[in-house]
Amino acid sequence: MVLKALEVAERFMRYVQIDTQSDPNSTQFPSTEKQKNLSQLLVKELQSFGVEDAHLDPYGYVMATLPGNWVIPNSESFDNAVPVICFCAHVDTAPDCSGTYVKPILHENYKGQDIILPDDPNQIISTKDYPYLKEFIGDYVITASGNTLLGGDDKAGVTIIMEMAKYLMENKHIVHGPIKILFTPDEEVGRGTEHLDIQKLGADYGYTLDGGELGSFEMETFSADYLVLHIQGVIAHPGAAKGVMQNAIKAAGEIIAALPKKEWSPEYTQDREGFIHPNHVEGGAEKARIEFLVRDFDTPNLKKHADKLLEIAQGVINANLDFSKVTLNMEITEQYRNMREVIDQYPVIVDRAIKAYQKAGIKPIISPIRGGTDGSRMSFMGLPTPNIFTGMQAIHSKHEWIGVRDMLKAVEVLVNLVEIN
Repeated sequence: MVLKALEVAERFMRYVQIDTQSDPNSTQFPSTEKQKNLSQLLVKELQSFGVEDAHLDPYGYVMATLPGNWVIPNSESFDNAVPVICFCAHVDTAPDCSGTYVKPILHENYKGQDIILPDDPNQIISTKDYPYLKEFIGDYVITASGNTLLGGDDKAGVTIIMEMAKYLMENKHIVHGPIKILFTPDEEVGRGTEHLDIQKLGADYGYTLDGGELGSFEMETFSADYLVLHIQGVIAHPGAAKGVMQNAIKAAGEIIAALPKKEWSPEYTQDREGFIHPNHVEGGAEKARIEFLVRDFDTPNLKKHADKLLEIAQGVINANLDFSKVTLNMEITEQYRNMREVIDQYPVIVDRAIKAYQKAGIKPIISPIRGGTDGSRMSFMGLPTPNIFTGMQAIHSKHEWIGVRDMLKAVEVLVNLVEIN
């Protein structure tokens, strides 16, 4: 297949300039209305390719169908149960780093030098910090300008799916079954599938385009819970507090200080190790709350982590007379589960992807995701959905970058996945 690198780069750079940052504190859906600005553009572009049913629903989901163009022969041996495959990416960018006024920069014929971002010369992308950058010497690399993230997560995935759709609509000789396209909002705030109608989508299985370097293929994610530890103290006027007040803020501080220092946390875990991560504290002297992310690849371990946390917290309270009347209450909310629990039941999905990689000359790198994707939730909603690479690097940061060649190869993989030989 022939794709022009500059055309793919131009599409990606157009998309990242549209601010689609989601908001974890919003109660509406999608969490920010501006996400629909990109979604509306994607619908128009799909329609311009000839994808007639492309549309944006009230919740901000873009859905579209590339009709199958295979001919069923008059043979009893022909398997006419051609699967309907869905490709999915999310339009929102992370709230961790500004996504407003993104200024993408195309570095042509990258020579291996440090990339100093012009809007903040303190932001330097080097091969020392990002060894994978060496793979793109002589090729196109795209960065932001230093004040914002780039938005490759996941506008790289959006670009790849759009390029696949355009290519297939222009090359009718490539025989394929029905293909569903799905662009979701709010993935970065954990709500990307909250209003998704899987039955309406009508796919047999799917693939998210939300992975990293060339060759990565992910069919396993963390299982995740969100845990809130409520701390109820005893309030009194500070002038008459002696022997009465039991400060919930101080109890919260002691509990956090009692957590293991060099284990059981994101800072000190890797590979298949789980963790518990305090990521938000709020409250006053009377009551406070600590919010935790709980993560593990083995779902039963989530309860073990929660039990261990409660044991540590209760131990702090029991050991300190100043907290003799402080009470604790733990609230646990399920977020998502390890999608491998579902995907292992459908080996054909993995086999098909691996063959598509190999046909493109790519050696698959199968590894677990220390995080989650829309595919985690979709798999448990009845649509098994592993994850394919896009090339995005240093995501959620001002150092975010991508090699255009990785996006080109991902498009090739998608075409290989759907082609009927």
